[in-house]
Amino acid sequence: MAVKPIRLFGDPVLRTPAEPVKDFDKELRQLVKDLTDTMIDAPGAGLAAPQLGVSLRVFTYYVDDRLGHVVNPTLDLSEEQQDGEEGCLSLPGLSFPTPRAYRAVAKGFNMHGEPITLEGTDLLARCVQHETDHLDGIIFIDRMDPEQRKAAMKAIREAEWFGDPAPVVKESPHRTFGKAL
Repeated sequence: MAVKPIRLFGDPVLRTPAEPVKDFDKELRQLVKDLTDTMIDAPGAGLAAPQLGVSLRVFTYYVDDRLGHVVNPTLDLSEEQQDGEEGCLSLPGLSFPTPRAYRAVAKGFNMHGEPITLEGTDLLARCVQHETDHLDGIIFIDRMDPEQRKAAMKAIREAEWFGDPAPVVKESPHRTFGKAL
């Protein structure tokens, strides 16, 4: 098992857009394994490479007993919206109402470079959008209206882990909408 430390809010890698994967090699397969092991151990519904400090466009997901990963995703989103609580393994113990598209289609590749399409609604759509945001340097609180975001920032500053230089997240107490993303 290759469980790695999860980077927390405030780490600059979480705000840096990730680079596209160019080499579908042994190192990428190891990254997917590390992401998967860490996500399951946390537990979470998804985990993006920047959350492990790796600035590559890769994420894993585990939603409704569907386990997988997407490399270099592009998204097509429905106009229909959903509201719901959202958490994040990089903001442990916190969750906030966050608007998202109800349906998402992610196109990309698997770790062997084969094209894949992942389609989902509800939680899977939320997870795919959340993890793709991480690849773009966006954190879910950025999706909130200004008043909600201000309240979220206050909660983050008051969190026990905020400002910890070397945290290791082992468990997320929030299983809102399934699991923390």
